[in-house]
This record gives sequence, structure tokens and C-alpha cells, in this order.
Amino acid sequence: MGNLLAYLFGLISLVIVIPAQIPFLGWGNWIALPVIVCGVICGALSSSDGGRNFCLVVLLIAVVRLSLGGGVI
Repeated sequence: MGNLLAYLFGLISLVIVIPAQIPFLGWGNWIALPVIVCGVICGALSSSDGGRNFCLVVLLIAVVRLSLGGGVI
């Protein structure tokens, strides 16, 4: 059940992170970060690793984009 929740949180955050890759929409990554962290926690509590790893990949995308944009842009 936790793995399914992790995938759900990951998909929701991915829908937020993809448009946030456009310049001047980087603030969307700040909205997605708490959702991603909830997904990582749910994935860590489950017996399977797939949902957690998916959330970690989405987290990596969001953090790299935030670091390239200086945290805002």
C-alpha cells in the first residue's frame, strides 16, 4: 500500500515538476518538494523500493532545476 501511495505522490509531483522546468516557473518546484518528500517517506515505509526510487528521481530533477535557477527562477 505504501508503494502505491509513493507512486501516486510521485505522479502528482511529476505533473507539477514538468511545467516548472520552463523559465520563470521554477517556483513550482518549491510546491512539489513537500509532495515528493511525502512520497519518499511512504516508499521508505513499504516493502518494495519502486515508488521510493521514482520519487527520488523526481526529487533529483526538481533539485537540479532549482540549483540551476538559483532557487527562484
